Amino acid sequence: MTIEEMKERKKELGLSNETLAQLSGVPFSTVQKIFSGKTTAPRQRTIEALERVLRTVSGIKNPQPREKGLVLRETAPAYVCKKQGEYTLEDYYAIPDERRVELIDGEIFDMAAPSAEHQLILGELHIQFRACADAHGLPCRVFLSPCDVQLDNDEKTMVQPDLFVLCREFDKGRRSIAGAPDLTVEILSDSTRCKDLLLKTYKYLNAGVREYWIIDPKHREVIVYDFSNEDLIPEKYTFHDKVPVHISEGQCSIDFERISENI
Repeated sequence: MTIEEMKERKKELGLSNETLAQLSGVPFSTVQKIFSGKTTAPRQRTIEALERVLRTVSGIKNPQPREKGLVLRETAPAYVCKKQGEYTLEDYYAIPDERRVELIDGEIFDMAAPSAEHQLILGELHIQFRACADAHGLPCRVFLSPCDVQLDNDEKTMVQPDLFVLCREFDKGRRSIAGAPDLTVEILSDSTRCKDLLLKTYKYLNAGVREYWIIDPKHREVIVYDFSNEDLIPEKYTFHDKVPVHISEGQCSIDFERISENI
């Protein structure tokens, strides 16, 4: 969408700048500048965040203020627009399926579609993790995103790791995995770098995840946190290395040279 098209769509939906800011996560002052014409060349990520809201929200009829936010009446089930930090699983499940998000400590984080390189790496990782578990008879399942993980078993957090390994029994009838996986993997992108490097490291550590891998395609680097190691110093590998899987107790490693060749 061009800015003019976004203005028309915003007018058609009856959205205020404040509501659009709350739904998109774009600062209110930035939204004001864009739609008043003061900012003529906003950042691409800002445009994408606004466009996602304007394309997915439909049929809003005079949103009315409430004590904790705004109720948006749509063709999909209504969801409540709140301040970041106040969202719950009820809000998470009410968001339209086409808008992919994570909920972390009551904050909604939009997730952009992954790149082709991201998906190639993810596919290769799944093949090797699954082959390792099968070859050594490990009682572990390997899951790919999107798969909901209710990390803290509370109403404020629901994440979707790019890949995770679960080595315990779980309820297959639930719509999400309850509790921390044994190992989680995140593949960095420009839009998730800060969240994956900082926020998710903290969240996974405190939730009881045993091992956390951060894969950086841009720098061809793999960062591994073995949370059973008390000093919490990350191990760093390149895309030429075989990276040991700590939760396998030395039985498995992932060959990143092979992954690099296949992507």
